[in-house]
Amino acid sequence: MRHLVAAALAAVTFSAGSALAADNIKVAFIDPLSGPFANVGESEVRHFQLIIEGINARGGVLGGRKLELATFDSKASPQEAVLALKQVIDQGIHYILQGNSSSVAHALVDTLDKHNKRNPDEAVLFLNYAAVDPVLTNEKCTFFHFRFDADADMKMSAITDVLAMDKNIGKVYLLNQDYAFGQAVSKAAKLMLGKKRPDIQIVGDDLHPLGKVKDFAPYVTKIKASGANAVITGNWGNDLSLLIKASKDAGLKVEYYTYYGGITGTPPAIGEAGAGHLKMVSQWHANVGTPGAEKWVTSYRERFKGAKDDFFYSTPVTAIEMLAKAIDQAKSADPLPVAKALEGMKWMSDTGEVVMRADNHQLLQPMFVSTFTKADGRNPKFDIEKTGFGFKTDRRIEAKDTMMPTTCKMERP
Repeated sequence: MRHLVAAALAAVTFSAGSALAADNIKVAFIDPLSGPFANVGESEVRHFQLIIEGINARGGVLGGRKLELATFDSKASPQEAVLALKQVIDQGIHYILQGNSSSVAHALVDTLDKHNKRNPDEAVLFLNYAAVDPVLTNEKCTFFHFRFDADADMKMSAITDVLAMDKNIGKVYLLNQDYAFGQAVSKAAKLMLGKKRPDIQIVGDDLHPLGKVKDFAPYVTKIKASGANAVITGNWGNDLSLLIKASKDAGLKVEYYTYYGGITGTPPAIGEAGAGHLKMVSQWHANVGTPGAEKWVTSYRERFKGAKDDFFYSTPVTAIEMLAKAIDQAKSADPLPVAKALEGMKWMSDTGEVVMRADNHQLLQPMFVSTFTKADGRNPKFDIEKTGFGFKTDRRIEAKDTMMPTTCKMERP
């Protein structure tokens, strides 16, 4: 009899727990958790966990409902990501997060656009926190897609403004991953440098396979032979870490202008060789000097003591906080009213006010160009990944000054 009672109580407990879990608002994370970019995906899961835990701790949304993160492995493959998306839809999840690889983002946008038009009552909203091909908020803009990172053109504008002021640079080499984002970086660099510094020579423009190059020594040899003073690269993850390692091994002395110099695993590969020579454009870094920034750095280190990485990316904060605000503002967890609430929304971030453009769903936010340098406890205060080096702001660009023209012609439900 005791066994029967215990079993009955367990069944009741499980049922109650299931009911509570069912009341959670699930958000699906679709990014690489295996393969060459697994370390980046795993770090971003921790970022989202920390942010969601904070929102839930203060009461969640809609008067007490909790947000819940569900993870799916895209393997950085468009095909695998679409398969994961089908699982998400089958499980009745209405929100997805993705950022690693614009090729994956293109596949998700295409699939979701068809799904949402055919199944308006089962719509899924795409919160893009890092896939920055400009096309996604221009020609391929769609109502249920919102981007919380600056696009490649916005970032290149900031990079070339800073690079153009350096009169010591006369030759630039472009090295990027061969997919939508890398191609966009190359195109924007040539266009903007041509306008801002027509005297600069583009002495190399190489595209390489995404996540497949094991040794960048041949590319470094070409850069060295070209006489380049600077390299512009959108590489991320192992593709940037291995490039910097090969450069260090070859004694290559150039200025590196990067999009993702602070991404997980890269700072240890850079080390002292990058001090003063590696620059990064970003919407945030640990040493922007605000109380909010310091809070994220210290709380992440406390929450994930065993992790090798640091808090390096604030777009997960913006995406989840603005989602929570939109849900409460819409008084609903249904994607359609939430999407309408997101359009034109303003939110006060750690670095200042951000605005979600209504015309193309591209976030406008302050951006920074910074240099990797020795952390002295003051400026920069925080090092990254226990390297003894961190990023120091060279220039801040206000949100209003990051706006670019758009070709978006959005169809709204």
